[in-house]
Amino acid sequence: MAGPESDSQYQFTGFKKYFNSYTLNGRKNYVLATYGGIALLILYFKARSKKTPAVKAT
Repeated sequence: MAGPESDSQYQFTGFKKYFNSYTLNGRKNYVLATYGGIALLILYFKARSKKTPAVKAT
């Protein structure tokens, strides 16, 4: 039968219930997790303090 698969066709448990490549919801969760991880990395590098250079010896 052509068309999108129904969620009742797959019986996932645990981690695979939310992150899988068979359902639209599972693919959406992968995308959101990826974008969230990238956003956290950007925020971390922008927010971390910049080290000030030590006093130069003359």
